[in-house]
Amino acid sequence: MTKLWQGALALILGLGGGGAFFALNLPLPWMLGALCVTLTGSVMGLPIRTPEALRPPVIAVVGVLLGSGFSPQLLGQVPGWLPSLAMLAVYAALSAIIVVPFYRRVGGFDRVTAYFAGMPGGLAEMMMIGRAMGGDDRKIVLAHAARIVITVAAIAFWFRLVMGYQVSGNPGGPSLLSMNPQDVAILVACGVVGGFLGVRLRLPAPTLLGPMILSGIAHATGLTAGAPPPGLVIAAQVALGTVMGCRFVGVAARDVGRALVLSAVATSAMLVLALGFALALHAMLGLDRSLVLLAFAPGGLNEMSLVALAMKAEVAFVALHHVVRIVLVVAFAPLALRLWRG
Repeated sequence: MTKLWQGALALILGLGGGGAFFALNLPLPWMLGALCVTLTGSVMGLPIRTPEALRPPVIAVVGVLLGSGFSPQLLGQVPGWLPSLAMLAVYAALSAIIVVPFYRRVGGFDRVTAYFAGMPGGLAEMMMIGRAMGGDDRKIVLAHAARIVITVAAIAFWFRLVMGYQVSGNPGGPSLLSMNPQDVAILVACGVVGGFLGVRLRLPAPTLLGPMILSGIAHATGLTAGAPPPGLVIAAQVALGTVMGCRFVGVAARDVGRALVLSAVATSAMLVLALGFALALHAMLGLDRSLVLLAFAPGGLNEMSLVALAMKAEVAFVALHHVVRIVLVVAFAPLALRLWRG
């Protein structure tokens, strides 16, 4: 019961933070507001904890929502994305070359910990592989959690304040009561079956990619045109922001502050590099600079896809690039580390 109440308190704080950010008309309010308030509560030592039981269904909702952005016309553009996917591999390698030595020399991390803290891969994947190869998983988690937090906040505010986009964070379809029952059944099936298949097939981010793939197939083939209702999307963003903020529960304020400072420098370097690639691909191929920046930004797959949705950008383009980045890093990072260690 104590765990239940602590998770409930975290969600209440997250909802309050999201509501406050929404009232202040800040970008991506429901996720960023929940994140900021629960992160502050974590550092202050409030009796909160991650509502882990909610994470899989919440991520499944986001996956179904991402899949609703797919269409036959959009999928026909995939061959034209191959050059940017190739450049993404170069971006990932350059990011590692810049950030890993930074964590090694400035952060004082041991070689393995610095390597997996600086690689632009997924948080869970880098933590598990890094721990298996002898790294400090706590430092790795802090580095990646801080990177995701800083990237999401920086990207949301950049597009809202500098570029003038309305990053509202309220995408979705019609209200639940006005939805066709057949569409509701198809979307629920995509979430449930997709999550199960994602885990069984051992996909990266399985509870996101499984539902997203099934939802994408259903929408691309015209089986349904429905999308999760706005209220459910807002609830998913609040829960996701709360989970992100609660990753810092039990960590001393000094350690959180140090992780945020180190990550601010490392993430800034990766964001500047991503911006450079966005400008270069725009000049060479005519790709939209904002879209490429979202696709290359070193945030999490879930979070950056939600930002793309809030901007009404091509979610398939952004999500595919983040999936490829995670797969490349997971596939080649252990081999590259063995070579580095001689």
